[in-house]
Amino acid sequence: MYELAYSRPQSLADALAMLAEDEGAQAISGGQTLMPVLRARLAMPTRLVDLQRLPELAGIRSVEGGIEIGAATTHAEVATSAEVRAVVPALADLAGGIGDPAIRHRGTIGGSIANNDPAACYPSAVLALGASVTTSRRMLAAEDFFTGMFSTALEPGEIVTAVRFPACSRAAYIKFRNPASRFALVGVFAAQLPSGYRIAITGGGHGVFRWHEAEQHLDGGGAIVGITEDRLDPGHFTGDLHGSAQYRRHVAAVIVRRTLSAMT
Repeated sequence: MYELAYSRPQSLADALAMLAEDEGAQAISGGQTLMPVLRARLAMPTRLVDLQRLPELAGIRSVEGGIEIGAATTHAEVATSAEVRAVVPALADLAGGIGDPAIRHRGTIGGSIANNDPAACYPSAVLALGASVTTSRRMLAAEDFFTGMFSTALEPGEIVTAVRFPACSRAAYIKFRNPASRFALVGVFAAQLPSGYRIAITGGGHGVFRWHEAEQHLDGGGAIVGITEDRLDPGHFTGDLHGSAQYRRHVAAVIVRRTLSAMT
């Protein structure tokens, strides 16, 4: 580690002021991704601004047509929430499978989507469900929020304050996990909304994406068995020591079929 300042603001306004005053400041919530990055000196902020205890970022609330989750809500809180399970049960299942108990009790939904790790679970749910992300400045559709690997539409000094999900009883999430880190080598969130099927894949390497060809196949009355990897653009995948791009592409098609079958 290295020398840096730490601040715990008492309100969202105070936090935003701290981030605006110091160009080198970095917001931190659960810190489950940021702290390893700091230890590796892949980032060297001058100040950490702790958001986790801000009342404006807390809570799970029922809203018209769905549910809104405060950005500082932990994975464990999402997983055990009766409100979430009643409105989007697949989202609670997803949260309950993130990391281990220690990570689930520290990591937050806002931190996960703001970081947009290409192997993170939450971005697939946000994209597949067509959720909206509320920030300190605006509201963004999921398609506009995620812009690439570790990249989002957030501007300097802008933070996620809440995520709003539509009600959806026909959805499922399955991930083929790395046995050590429990990150998704491939993860699939599939949902059937009034507008049709939506399938989001994470873990491929370049970041979360929707498989539009598979969605169109299902919306046209096609069978699940007809969803094969030859319909899946290989450009979405990269390889590493855990698996080649070709391997991940094959696994993705298999997990998509399993996820869709789990919805029925």
